[in-house]
Amino acid sequence: MTPAANKDEEGEWFLSVDGSSNRAGSGAGVILEGPTGAFIEQSLHFEFKASNNQAEYEALLAGMKLAKEIGVRRLTAKSDSKLVTGQVNGDYQTKDPQLAKYCERAAATASSFDKFTLQHVPREQNERADLLAKLASTQKRGQQKTVIHEKLHTPAIERQEVVSISNKSTWMTPLFNYLQGGTSPDDPKKAFQIAREAAKYTVLGQQLYRRVPDEEDSPYVLKEVHEGICGTHIGGRALASKIATAGYYWPTLKKDCMEYVKKCDKCQRFAKGCKAPPENLHYVMSPWPFVKWGVDILGPFPPAPGQVKFLIVAVDYFTKWIEAEPVATITVERVKKFYWKKIVCRFSIPAEIVSDNGTQFASKSTAEFCQELKIKQVFTSVEHPQSNGQAEAANKVILRGLRKRLEEAKGRWAEELP
Repeated sequence: MTPAANKDEEGEWFLSVDGSSNRAGSGAGVILEGPTGAFIEQSLHFEFKASNNQAEYEALLAGMKLAKEIGVRRLTAKSDSKLVTGQVNGDYQTKDPQLAKYCERAAATASSFDKFTLQHVPREQNERADLLAKLASTQKRGQQKTVIHEKLHTPAIERQEVVSISNKSTWMTPLFNYLQGGTSPDDPKKAFQIAREAAKYTVLGQQLYRRVPDEEDSPYVLKEVHEGICGTHIGGRALASKIATAGYYWPTLKKDCMEYVKKCDKCQRFAKGCKAPPENLHYVMSPWPFVKWGVDILGPFPPAPGQVKFLIVAVDYFTKWIEAEPVATITVERVKKFYWKKIVCRFSIPAEIVSDNGTQFASKSTAEFCQELKIKQVFTSVEHPQSNGQAEAANKVILRGLRKRLEEAKGRWAEELP
């Protein structure tokens, strides 16, 4: 190092800084002047959004950094920002959290010099730094000058990034552990459930994703849900909803379900035909739920376990809720027990019960039972089941479901009731 360089480093240097921020962008101008007349001018362009105060701080920190890099020990800095000079010198209180970080960084950098002074100067005395901040420069004759153009990609202060880390176990944890390392619970039942459920998922980049069945697997899913061990031959929209609930999905799910139901042999064979009535329908409305019930008897069916051969069916006129019970005999006592157990005890005392003129419903004992509970009995016309259409419609629903599920095993009809 030459003696002149040593003299420059030991002498006092002067730093002029200014920051600028507008719609076009943000920048800073830095002028560093040595005791021997050497000038270093720096123009900085910020590639991040900065306020005017932030730009002033960035300019000051950039100038102090430049002075440190060339070995300056005594530095006098000048800025036309009263806020920056006041906060760094301790005259102003720093309330803004971001500016507080800038002030701390400036104070820490200033302590690295043997002598550091920050002065406020009027704007007219800081024109050259202001011009550099606006990407313009001036030059005096007879002086050596080096202009440095740089870009700042990030602010001088370090931004603290907070990452929320949670070790709490969720419903995904067993699935993730099974797919990643093959680990499963010690309980064989739970291990089987995890293995079955994990088949619907896959792990990509430490994230759990739901798998979409391919063209070979989707027909199997449709068949199993529609007519498998738990299948009930439901319609297309209900089938799509049930498959989605089971954890499967693909873009054409609803369309495929509609097409599958149309091609199902049992659904088409036992489907209800479209029969338009010869006259307008006459609705019998119930004012509120479970106040009016329609009752009917189905059978005889092939004997089932317990020698049950008949089915007593009751349907609510308002909610269309169905109650059914398989019985071995259709006596008056059996009907009264059904009324009490399936209707009164579960849904309170109804106001009205509609039935046909069968001896089980029209007997004196049944009438006395209803009178005691203040239940009105309404009987349909003789040989005219349409008068009790609500119960007849429920009968058709039950019969269609049994035909689809039983095939040749007719003796299991009682087990297939919901």
